[in-house]
Amino acid sequence: MAKDKSGFIIAAAFIGPGTVTTASIAGANFGFHLMWALLFSIVATMVLQDMAARLGIATGNGLAAGLKDISDNRGLKIFFSALVIAAVGLGNAAYESGNLTGAAIGLDAFLQIGTGNWAMILGGISAALLYSGKYKMIESVLVILVIAMALVFFVTLFAASPDWSAMLDQALSPRLDAKAITMILALIGTTIVPYNLFLHASLTAQNYAGEDKAAAIDASRKQSIFAIGFGGLITLVVMATAMLAFFGQQAQMDASNMGKQLEPVLGESAQWFFAAGLFAAGLTSSITAPLAASYAVCGALNWSTDLNSRAFKGVWMTIIATGVVIAGAGFKPLAAILFAQAANGLLLPIVAIFLLVVMNKGKTLGEFKNKMPSNALGIVVVGFVVCLGFYKLASLF
Repeated sequence: MAKDKSGFIIAAAFIGPGTVTTASIAGANFGFHLMWALLFSIVATMVLQDMAARLGIATGNGLAAGLKDISDNRGLKIFFSALVIAAVGLGNAAYESGNLTGAAIGLDAFLQIGTGNWAMILGGISAALLYSGKYKMIESVLVILVIAMALVFFVTLFAASPDWSAMLDQALSPRLDAKAITMILALIGTTIVPYNLFLHASLTAQNYAGEDKAAAIDASRKQSIFAIGFGGLITLVVMATAMLAFFGQQAQMDASNMGKQLEPVLGESAQWFFAAGLFAAGLTSSITAPLAASYAVCGALNWSTDLNSRAFKGVWMTIIATGVVIAGAGFKPLAAILFAQAANGLLLPIVAIFLLVVMNKGKTLGEFKNKMPSNALGIVVVGFVVCLGFYKLASLF
């Protein structure tokens, strides 16, 4: 069996600065009243990523190629390709800006030259790593740093001796109202990342090529459930530490004091550690987002998905450049990150509907097409997110 790490790569991809920042803001402003949204996001991520991985293993192709496989009509193929490019391009540009902004906040705490300038430097670093082809080694180091950050959050939570009964009471009093809807969409958008569906399908197609399909799907499913579940637990703990530090307190959380939630363990060094964690998480995710966009766009246009092809490089360069421009446009840092996550939450239904259609109509899926339980879960996920999106739009008017 192939030594596949795609489930852990997906988890590392969504534990970026957007997740840390969004979970911190959610905990600081709403306590555990939005824990239900996070739990929903984790289960939904497991369901959708399992479909994506199954598609890659069963067909040997990515999600974009799978879309074009569902019909022989040339017009529909062009339509599907255009939608993939638009949805993934827009989503990844927004996500990339959030990744670069989060990493820039971290670096600006050490050397204050402005988050816009740092975003430009970080975009250059991400591009250089992707261009060199050695980004996987660097990514592994950064993922280790993110895991180290997660361990400190765990230690902090227990060292702070939280009121567990109060946390449970809040969790059992869920909120879904106009004031909370943007945050709910952000929590969903930072966890169920649309580009991860394209990335997962492409990675499993490559990693399990030539393997027994049924056994490969079983191995991939077990790995993904564990990795995504652990990523969700990290997010929950970040939310909890922010709740303890800020919820119901006079101090308001902003970009300058987010690290305060780690003070019970790290004391005065909390801000520095938090900044380093944001940098590590941001640089890791700023590599995976453009990589996924390249797989999606090249697959949709029948271009080579070889890492060294000009077309493949051209796509990720465009995504990084767009992310740098948005990150450097002068938006408030936390607002920019939160917007990126909410935008992903609104774009998610488009990609999820695509995935459901492919998993039912794909000509080369054979026995691995969706069964009734998978379809039912997928429809619930898509339907709920669509309703949230309409509710958000209605609240604006």
